[in-house]
Amino acid sequence: QVEVVESGGGLVQAGESLRLSCIGSRSTFGMYSVGWFRQAQGKEREFVAQVSRSGSKTFYQASVKDRFTITRDKDKTVYLQMNSLKPEETAVYLCAIGPGGGSILYNSPNDYSNWGQGTQVTVSS
Repeated sequence: QVEVVESGGGLVQAGESLRLSCIGSRSTFGMYSVGWFRQAQGKEREFVAQVSRSGSKTFYQASVKDRFTITRDKDKTVYLQMNSLKPEETAVYLCAIGPGGGSILYNSPNDYSNWGQGTQVTVSS
């Protein structure tokens, strides 16, 4: 149904920032909550943040709270603003469609579908 594409990754130094985008291929993308996950080399996929269908509710993994911000605009594109990045946050960052409206937290990757290909974030030093 909905295909999603992530963009905005790159190479940054520790303490710098990146803004990721998650764009859905169909207008129905706006019907779904969206989650951001990350997967480092050799590690399991890890929840980062979630935004509700309306954009009015957000959830974060504790380690990124107060540094990362998930939002979505009127066109339903979802963003992840990542500030003060740390080397250990080097990973492929992926977005996916979440269940329901996303007004409650879903932090398991098993609850999500229609994963994008991911965008690489590399934090040096």
